[in-house]
Amino acid sequence: MTTSTINLGAALTEFGRRVLLVDFDPQGALSVGLGIQPHQLELTTYNLLMERSVGIDEVLLKTGVPGMDLLPSNIDLSAAEVQLVNEVAREQTLARALAPVIDDYDFVLIDCQPSLGLLTVNALTAADGVIIPLECEFFSLRGVALLIDTIDKVQQRLNPRLRLEGILATMYDGRTLHGREVYGRVLEAFGEKVFDTVISRTVRFPETTVAGEPITTWAPASNGAIAYRELAMEVLSRS
Repeated sequence: MTTSTINLGAALTEFGRRVLLVDFDPQGALSVGLGIQPHQLELTTYNLLMERSVGIDEVLLKTGVPGMDLLPSNIDLSAAEVQLVNEVAREQTLARALAPVIDDYDFVLIDCQPSLGLLTVNALTAADGVIIPLECEFFSLRGVALLIDTIDKVQQRLNPRLRLEGILATMYDGRTLHGREVYGRVLEAFGEKVFDTVISRTVRFPETTVAGEPITTWAPASNGAIAYRELAMEVLSRS
């Protein structure tokens, strides 16, 4: 998920779009993937959510990619899951926090943890669409059904704008029967909701995490970079 958020965001900037990435995972993987040390940050998405006195401009960071900004996160955010329970309109906290800058960006990409807790519900309440990256493994399919059920509930109760934008097959290895079978099942189950773009397994992605930059700038001619540009074009055509 995090790899796809960074690389889709960077690819969208190549098409002239302004992008905000929101690290909404207490592990801070999105921030690390962009070369930021989360434990050294004084202000993060946690402060933005939980402290009225903190403005979004105080938390926003520029990334190394022109046109792409970041709201970083670290382990502090895990406390928000508990503290938000007592807040009024707790599911709308992220949407309220983003409101002052929402018109400054063409796309806001929120990177969530895989759990379906209150943080994820906040992200779904703030969003217009959901992209589900699905690893081409059998056990991943069951998690998607639970997530789609949550999306339906949020749509009915909190955010009627919300829709499933698409399912992105990742970690695909067409050389194995297992990979081809799982991809076939994904197409069978979700049809035209599945993006045409498929993200194959590649050794390049771990390198980009260490480098702290997207694959589109780290290895611009690689298959991975080309795939994320194709995904960006699909996202633009669907939005």
